[in-house]
Amino acid sequence: MARIAHAEIFLVPLMPKVRRVDAIQSFVCQETILVRLTDEHGAAGTGYAYTIGTGGSSVVALLNDHLLPQIIGRDADMIEAIWRDLLFYTHATSVGAITSLALAAIDTALWDLRARVQSLPLWKLAGGAKSRVPVYTTEGGWLHLSEGALVEDAVKAKEEGFFGVKMKIGKPHVSEDVARVGALRRAVGNGFELMVDCNQAFTCGDAIRRADALKDFDLAWIEEPLPADDLTGHVRLAAATSVPVAVGESLYSAGQFKDYMQMGACSVVQVDCARIGGITPWLKVAHMAESFNLPVAPHFLMELHVSLACAVPNGRWVEYIPQLDEITASRLVITDGYAQAPETSGLGIEWDWAAIKSKTTLTQKIVKAA
Repeated sequence: MARIAHAEIFLVPLMPKVRRVDAIQSFVCQETILVRLTDEHGAAGTGYAYTIGTGGSSVVALLNDHLLPQIIGRDADMIEAIWRDLLFYTHATSVGAITSLALAAIDTALWDLRARVQSLPLWKLAGGAKSRVPVYTTEGGWLHLSEGALVEDAVKAKEEGFFGVKMKIGKPHVSEDVARVGALRRAVGNGFELMVDCNQAFTCGDAIRRADALKDFDLAWIEEPLPADDLTGHVRLAAATSVPVAVGESLYSAGQFKDYMQMGACSVVQVDCARIGGITPWLKVAHMAESFNLPVAPHFLMELHVSLACAVPNGRWVEYIPQLDEITASRLVITDGYAQAPETSGLGIEWDWAAIKSKTTLTQKIVKAA
């Protein structure tokens, strides 16, 4: 048994590598919230979460003022107990994004610490289902891009070995989306996956209309077609279209995923480790999806999700959006279109602490009381 001796928090803003615009918002800045936990023997684990431009300081405040003081002195191996205790400690602010992000930063740090102490890579510690998973890219599919730019990027991605591309839809008229998706399908041919992402922009009627208009392009899925809290709308949509419906990046508890699965409201589960509250609940959702015979294609966080997708048998995809290059020395390894699970112990992310400290805008440290 090793107890948690102290904790550090870092808030690191990272600018997107390309301009990222979808139907409802722009990805302005990744506010990267890092938590580093050190046990009484000097072993350390690092976890993280993120925002896309706002709320980062609020997550840091929740961690510093409320959550991290609760775990100083706790047995670092009691990951499930710590996660559950913190969830109920913040009962008045759960379930919700700010609390989930804070829980995720702690939980991923605990899993990193456990894996490093045991000299195991996360994907083996968490299940070890396989050592690689197919990759698709989103980086060239943003809504503001011209049809020509979309086609150029998709062709390039296919040549580079990716198995699919995802593009944003939500232009003012359905005909514009049809024209753009059709151009991509003609350019890449059959046998190459196309995904479309609506970012919760539509009403149920609009989503049914778009899915019907796009059904002949053999889409892998239509993602976040409706607001995430519109469960009944997703049920109606899923029943009305043959296009698989993907949801998950805006769901914040295993119970919410359970409702979607039970009601037949989705065909692809896109659970996000940061937004669900960490690795502990992520694995619960992934195994629940397995029991419903549904694939998991996690949202964003490719550097972490490659290990989680390889930990479970139904991990189907990793989404390629590089975002940690400025503060890491490691890179996602892609071979013949497959992301390779890292063999290094822990999360498989090699943090560049000099770069992190140089970019940090807010630092907090909690030390165990004497």
